[in-house]
Amino acid sequence: MDFQYIETFGFSKELEQALKGLEYGTLTPVQAEVIPLVLARQDIIVQSRTGSGKTAAFAIPVCEKLEVEQKNPQAVVLTPTRELAVQLKKDIADIGRFKGIRCTAVFGRQPAEKQRRELRQRVHVIVGTPGRLLDHIESGNINLAEVKYLILDEADKMLDMGFSGQVEAILKVLPSNRQTMLFSATMPDTIQEICRQYMHKPVKIEIDPESRSLESIRQEYYEVEEYEKEDLITTILGCERPHSSILFCNTRDRTEAVFEKLERKGCSCGILHGGMEQNDRLQAIHAFQRGEFQVLIATDVVARGIHIEDMPLVVNYDLPPSNETYIHRIGRTGRAGNTGVAISLVTKKDYRTLQEIEDYIQHKIPKKEWPAAADLTAGDWIQPNGDGVERVQKPDKGEKLNRQITRIRINAGKKTKMRPGDILGAITAIPGIHGGDIGIIDIHDSCSYVEIFGDKGGLIVEALGTTKIKGKVHKIKEVGFPDKRG
Repeated sequence: MDFQYIETFGFSKELEQALKGLEYGTLTPVQAEVIPLVLARQDIIVQSRTGSGKTAAFAIPVCEKLEVEQKNPQAVVLTPTRELAVQLKKDIADIGRFKGIRCTAVFGRQPAEKQRRELRQRVHVIVGTPGRLLDHIESGNINLAEVKYLILDEADKMLDMGFSGQVEAILKVLPSNRQTMLFSATMPDTIQEICRQYMHKPVKIEIDPESRSLESIRQEYYEVEEYEKEDLITTILGCERPHSSILFCNTRDRTEAVFEKLERKGCSCGILHGGMEQNDRLQAIHAFQRGEFQVLIATDVVARGIHIEDMPLVVNYDLPPSNETYIHRIGRTGRAGNTGVAISLVTKKDYRTLQEIEDYIQHKIPKKEWPAAADLTAGDWIQPNGDGVERVQKPDKGEKLNRQITRIRINAGKKTKMRPGDILGAITAIPGIHGGDIGIIDIHDSCSYVEIFGDKGGLIVEALGTTKIKGKVHKIKEVGFPDKRG
């Protein structure tokens, strides 16, 4: 894998180690354009489709520039959905892992008190949905005085969801000398007005806008009666044989009905819609990303922002209500140099909507005839839970970094007035150990966790077993890493 760009930019050894571990090889076009401008402290407006690598485009240079010893937040990332906030938190934390960068996510439907406790510790990057982040700002839970970087991710989606008032309120209270980066798939007038008011001489970058990047996707549709959809979709799965696919429905009730029908047929599937509990939604996304099931039946909650690698098939079980939504849906496939298939099931009442979509994308979507029984090899019809398909397990690249880190638990925390400096001082007093061997120190009420880089975990665990911290020897134990889904 080619890592020559790391030498070109002169990244720190800690960032270089993480990038290699995460397999960030050759830069994508958006990364190649954005990274130098961010390093040069230039405001930027980036119009680029989801799946183009824009998270790393801003996360890599921001993590490189963050000052680890600074307590107050230095970067704020605004994003439209809770799921995307959790994903961005993980991606940024992985990239900044060996620098000891702490990233936290704040969003609705999670206890604000839990988030407030995290914000009281040293946090370098805050990722949040506009409403919840503004709540924390107004409650005095965040000190924004040292924020140097503001990233607006999926800006058009944020405004579509009615967050414009909260976004502007946040923009007004951030330091005026910050660097602002805006990423969006489309550029409506409302976004251009925000850029005019709140950005300083921004450079505009346009790479693979979603409406112009459909060449890698084979689009087609089937004419169908409503009652025929269930039979047709099982046939399509049998012909296409996808190891991973998303079926989009327009409502949560429809999503649940389709899920129940396919599950009864033995399909390896999951479900995702806005009416689910937050933990259930995050678990569904995580399981799908890892390949634990093959078909995700979802509303448009995953049409934007959630990154699933190598998605060969997207199906519009229901034709979407808008042209933009159609583009965002099918944009889940054909990403990062891969090709993909986008199939729509179209009833007679959908033909006007289909024509509007074709006019919008300037492409005539071909009609397909129903697959014949002969298209399915005898005995090889794919029941996704059956023996006819190889399930593809997708390892989390961040877990590879975990194998280079030892995580220990110290049986003392805030209740005994333990501080990060107390732990760091005790560890660096061990012969052969220095500050660069220690990552994030996380102090909880009754215990503390410490990340140790390289192969020095065993040495530190053994030495700390007989070392006094704040005048007392504490119980030390090596532990695993927690679930990073939120």
